[in-house]
Amino acid sequence: MPTPRWSRALLKLSGEALAGDERFGFSPTAIGRLAGEIAEAAATGVQLAVVVGGGNVLRGHVAEAGGMQRAAADHIGMLATVQNGIAMQDALERLGVATRLQTAVAMVQFAEPFIRRRAIRHLEKGRVVIFAGGTGNPFFSTDTAAALRALEIGAGAVLKATNVDGVYDRDPRTDPDAVRYGHVTYQECIDRRLRVMDVAAFALCEEHDLPIVVFDANQSGSIRSVLLDPSIGTIVGR
Repeated sequence: MPTPRWSRALLKLSGEALAGDERFGFSPTAIGRLAGEIAEAAATGVQLAVVVGGGNVLRGHVAEAGGMQRAAADHIGMLATVQNGIAMQDALERLGVATRLQTAVAMVQFAEPFIRRRAIRHLEKGRVVIFAGGTGNPFFSTDTAAALRALEIGAGAVLKATNVDGVYDRDPRTDPDAVRYGHVTYQECIDRRLRVMDVAAFALCEEHDLPIVVFDANQSGSIRSVLLDPSIGTIVGR
């Protein structure tokens, strides 16, 4: 088996990925498929952490546009990520994968509180660690949480799972002439509004030279492949 590109990596999954074709709510089929993909990736020997979003339940900026206070909407979104984390943990453990769920906001009946040293120890023991609750603060996205947690645990890269096979100059779903980048800088993503991650996440990654690999999570075996094959996806870096 090829050697993984990084000894430790963090996978960022959107909440919508857990909804599958429904886009909202939970799809047991989609969750089961993703769990199988994560199990295959973990079997390569890489120490793998996962940050889950909550967009399949509520997106803070959308609720804010409907009149809800943004802080309240974001708090609901944090709780949604915990629901998603529990669902993913259950699916992984049914496949025999040892996991730990940690949350940024303490809720000890459901999960461990996030403790950096404990998370690293779990990874060293071969457990998949799922981080939920975002950063624990409103106004910060789960993309920012992914960058923050990746830096805290010493991950070699953030693996950003999307619905397309990399970063394009235009939307490839609507423009057949869109060009995929093999490599793009953090600043180019911001300047060109390529919408890979938010500006706060880019700033954290750029400051600490943490690469982001954008890839298509809908392709079978893609999470394992992006760990082993440098031709998969687009690298966002310096």
